[in-house]
Amino acid sequence: MKKKAVDALLKKHEKLNHIEGVKVVSHTQREKEEWVFHTLMLAGYDVAFKFKRTKKYKSLQDQLVSLVYYPEEQTVAGFSVEIMQVVRVKRC
Repeated sequence: MKKKAVDALLKKHEKLNHIEGVKVVSHTQREKEEWVFHTLMLAGYDVAFKFKRTKKYKSLQDQLVSLVYYPEEQTVAGFSVEIMQVVRVKRC
């Protein structure tokens, strides 16, 4: 995503965040009905970055990526866990 487009998105959506050039440590893909749920763990971050697509994605493990995401909370087994809901992912 071009820098101008990212800046426009960040300006338009107050809670939207952007990180660039981070290494993916782990990338898992799980199929559920017509969706494929993806979870990324990034070097230097202790939270999961999640997104869904209608098909599998080429593995991002050990790749540098640029992400646009929203911070969210999700309840897992009765505990509130912070996650990042990815809006856009792109290889650097």
